[in-house]
Amino acid sequence: MASLAVLLKQRGHHICGSDENVYPPMSEFLSQNNITVKSGYDAKNLEPVPDLVVIGNALSRGNPEVEAILESKLPYISMAELLKEYFIRGKTSLVVTGTHGKTTTTSLLAWVFETAEKKPGFMIGGIAENFGASCLDGSGNCFITEGDEYDTAFFDKRSKFLHYLPDQLILNNLEFDHADIFDSLADIKKAFRLLLRLIPRKGLIVANGDDENVKSVLESSFSPVLKFGLGKSCDIQAVNLKSSEAGMSFVVLDNRAESSTQNQEFELNLFGTYNVLNALGVIVLARYNGIADKTIQAAFDSFQSVRRRQELRGEVNGISVYDDFAHHPTAIRETVTAIRQKHPGRRLITVFEPRSNTSVLKIHQDALIDSFKEADEVILTTPHRLEQTPVEQRLEVLEVLKSLIKNKIPAYEFPQVEGIIEHLKSNCRSGDVVLIMSNGKFDNIHQRLLEEL
Repeated sequence: MASLAVLLKQRGHHICGSDENVYPPMSEFLSQNNITVKSGYDAKNLEPVPDLVVIGNALSRGNPEVEAILESKLPYISMAELLKEYFIRGKTSLVVTGTHGKTTTTSLLAWVFETAEKKPGFMIGGIAENFGASCLDGSGNCFITEGDEYDTAFFDKRSKFLHYLPDQLILNNLEFDHADIFDSLADIKKAFRLLLRLIPRKGLIVANGDDENVKSVLESSFSPVLKFGLGKSCDIQAVNLKSSEAGMSFVVLDNRAESSTQNQEFELNLFGTYNVLNALGVIVLARYNGIADKTIQAAFDSFQSVRRRQELRGEVNGISVYDDFAHHPTAIRETVTAIRQKHPGRRLITVFEPRSNTSVLKIHQDALIDSFKEADEVILTTPHRLEQTPVEQRLEVLEVLKSLIKNKIPAYEFPQVEGIIEHLKSNCRSGDVVLIMSNGKFDNIHQRLLEEL
């Protein structure tokens, strides 16, 4: 929503909005673009009467502004529908989807296209450091969108990515998530199958050929498919993966019989196997759009990642503090592994806030335990909105801690951020790495910790 507000302002519209608990980096992004955000919801926020109201998917019936809009018959629209009609239609639409890695992959793809002077427009669910923004109304003939499977609005329960008129698609991975929207993995697969049916026969689907869930939905495709991954059965394969202090290196093979493409080595200033897969999807789609390997590598060399994705927030007394948006067990595992690769030999303390609608549930409890296996210490806080979750469905934090301790990983629970900070102040030593993971603002724990270490 913040990204769309900025895009609209760049086109000369007068923009204001309402929200609750706005926090960095998006609060700063809105402020930098002189967009006023009214704290909380009130019918008076709709004065003077707007020409159009864009309603985000976090709002539902009962919200005072939603009720006022319906009663007054004010024109309204969803974020996804407006993005489609105002910015995507008429351009080649490139959409990045999957359960994990969408923001990083979309940012990397946009930067590759920008480096190739294709002047893309884009909208991303995070601040891309290379652009200092989460969106751009580019003058080129393509628009790149982070395609989210979450629903569109209270009046449109379709997944947002079904609105984005996709011509070309990256499908990174597929797992069960968004338990408040989807009842099962089969439910999520249905949404992705519908997405694949929207891609023209002249389009392209670039899909992770190592992911069984991805492969199962590809059966619904009417468009050409290129599979990428680490396995030999993939059309485009990454081999010889190596990590160093600078990041990852890997060699790309083109396994298609008719291909004459030479094996090409790439270097990436990101860590983790999952980021190699993110980059591999970008390479395939960039090549398809005529971008040379040396241009792709130049973009990789200068890529500055995304805020809140393995973001080093600061170092104090030899202690490094990282911030990451991870909240699904798979993303947590891959992030922990990546930070471990980046800082071998240093003690890694992970702090996790179960806050998303899926992470507060018991459904992924065993996977969550497994995701911390490379950490030296684990700290959890009390799950968010605990009282709204039925007792039998709640994540059992005590069981998570017991299992980790049984595996000789010290583990603790603190109901409040203050307790976490005090614990870290007392126990951290020079050389430690503190990795903080949450999909919320987490009471600004990162900055508070840096100020008190």
